[in-house]
Amino acid sequence: MSAARPLTTLRTVAVIAALPLLLTACGYGADSDSDDGKKAEVAADAKKLSSDTVKIGYFPNLTHATALVGVQEGLLQKELGGTKIAPSTFNAGPSEIEALNSGSIDIGWIGPSPSINGYTKAQGKNLRIISGSASGGVKLVVNPKKIKSIKDVKGKKIATPQLGNTQDVALLNWISEQGWKVDAESGKGDVSVVRTDNKITPDAYKSGSIDGAWVPEPTASKLVADGAKVLLDESDLWPDKKFVITNIIVSQSFLKDHPDVVEAVLRGSVKTNEWINANPDQAKASANKALESLSGKALPANVLDPAWKSIAFLDDPLAATLDTQAEHSVASGLLDETDLKGIYDLRPLNKVLKAEGKDAVDDAGLGVK
Repeated sequence: MSAARPLTTLRTVAVIAALPLLLTACGYGADSDSDDGKKAEVAADAKKLSSDTVKIGYFPNLTHATALVGVQEGLLQKELGGTKIAPSTFNAGPSEIEALNSGSIDIGWIGPSPSINGYTKAQGKNLRIISGSASGGVKLVVNPKKIKSIKDVKGKKIATPQLGNTQDVALLNWISEQGWKVDAESGKGDVSVVRTDNKITPDAYKSGSIDGAWVPEPTASKLVADGAKVLLDESDLWPDKKFVITNIIVSQSFLKDHPDVVEAVLRGSVKTNEWINANPDQAKASANKALESLSGKALPANVLDPAWKSIAFLDDPLAATLDTQAEHSVASGLLDETDLKGIYDLRPLNKVLKAEGKDAVDDAGLGVK
């Protein structure tokens, strides 16, 4: 992957025209649902912060385990005291951005591409990225009977979740680095890029309509359980094997009006990540229980275990890698170059990290002044 620059990206004729279709999140469940799963009760004598409630959004997906576990275990609610969490789940990045823009949610866990596109479309006036949450958890998995090496990918049909989403851009960039040509919008070329909803990708693989997929977890491990093999782990393409797959965003108005609530959510996120990393087996089971509550079906061990191992949970937003992902979108021809300065406000997170005795994190020159 190319080195990051402080200047980047994103507005595009292709993507803006297709925005309602773009950037699905790799989740399972309804597009937007009230989360009626088990949550910690608010203590009767708990003190409210500046808002009675905080409306949070996330996807029923392992790469959003900070939110899944934080809600499931009551770790977020504990930091909020008498301010109640009102959670909602989403499958699509645009629908979560729309919810943030309309005030239906205040804070959300979401991928880098929807964050960039949402920020750009609103001309930098709607959201800020305030924390990282997860890295990794994306793989190129293939039919081993048809693809035995990198060179065999040429001429094959490879699925991504949707035109312009984070994995789609990564695959297009990787194809370009191999010296192959693909029309980004149509997906036609030396490799056929087939945009396929993650929920039906396993069936597409079984039917033979695709030869592989560049997808996040747990879809990658579901395909492996169906006989696919991992040809490439995207983490291997990044410095230190780290790249942002999930971050936390907040509406600028909520950040301005309720900084104490934002800090409480961030404290809960930091403590949840700490708990996940200290108790990986317990955290994995908690995330799976939350998924079962949301989708009606838990992940089997042969999917859950390898998927969980490939995801790192962290507070650092890995800002330089978001910048690089934006550059890849520009290079692919999907996006026009614009300035992302101001997309980050890491001051509340760094305040929380300092109080916890942890190191500050960097915004790669893309933060508010």
